[in-house]
Amino acid sequence: MKIAVVILNWNGRQLLEQFIPTVLKYTAGADIYVADNASTDDSVAFLRQSYPEVKIIRNKDNGGFARGYNEALRYVDADLLCLLNSDIEVTPEWLSPFRLAFTHDETLAIAQPKVRDYRNREYFEYAGAAGGYIDMLGYPFCRGRIFQTLEKDEGQYNDTREIFWATGACMFIRKTIFDALRGFDEDYFAHQEEIDLCWRARNAGYRILYIGESCVYHVGGATLDNMNPKKTFLNFRNSLFSLTKNVPSSYVIPLVFIRMLLDGIAGMRFIFQLRFSHCFAIIKAHLSYYYHLKNTIKKRGKGNKKGHYYVIKSVVWAYYIIRVRRYPILVKD
Repeated sequence: MKIAVVILNWNGRQLLEQFIPTVLKYTAGADIYVADNASTDDSVAFLRQSYPEVKIIRNKDNGGFARGYNEALRYVDADLLCLLNSDIEVTPEWLSPFRLAFTHDETLAIAQPKVRDYRNREYFEYAGAAGGYIDMLGYPFCRGRIFQTLEKDEGQYNDTREIFWATGACMFIRKTIFDALRGFDEDYFAHQEEIDLCWRARNAGYRILYIGESCVYHVGGATLDNMNPKKTFLNFRNSLFSLTKNVPSSYVIPLVFIRMLLDGIAGMRFIFQLRFSHCFAIIKAHLSYYYHLKNTIKKRGKGNKKGHYYVIKSVVWAYYIIRVRRYPILVKD
């Protein structure tokens, strides 16, 4: 199996300098690519001078995570792709469980490792943790992470199991399936595009796994931190995109309506917290959603009518009202 690790970069010289050496050290048997989103720093020059073995793909502009990968992966020759954030520290033998899993299971389409916090290394990290799920209204959460609450890794998720979505911070996907799904939806730009991709893959009948035998460490927030209104805008808008595109036809309209009402409550909460820019970001998210609505409806696939996609009706109710903070209490597996 030919494997390619592809790191998307935009003005990330410092991150590349910090994490590329570990990737090269622990990723024997795979090709390493850096897909550069038209950086204006010296990222490309640094790579060419210091790591000539790294293959460089230069995109013509910064199309964000979604278009950046879509454009770059056209030029990658591999059976299995690993989309790896530039702020990820890999570990010895991190690749081996995926090589084995994808070789012996032809039904496997997408997978992710355990993701722990680079700064607080005994805890799971926000973006992915131990595998992703969503509730009925499309709110994402993970084993090991519900909203801003992170669990300590005590071996409770050292298993291999099927999940709903795999993190884009470290996502393994077969190249044939990525191409068949036409890659990421470029309207997302960044944030939650991996949830949409996984949802479409599940609607098409493919399997997604979490493989806890492999572990990586993620800095997180290296591009946009949680206090950035742009991240609020992208998360709220893109979640509405995913609901509109992927939930069964019989209840897409009421779910989107309820979700937008809850977005309004979230906006009021931001006002009470004096975070006015985040409230405005939600308003902008809804306006952008309406602007793209006609095109978003056209993207609905044939597999939307089948599949029970959620494991809990409302993670918002459980977290904020009942005060459930850990996955094993939230979801009875």
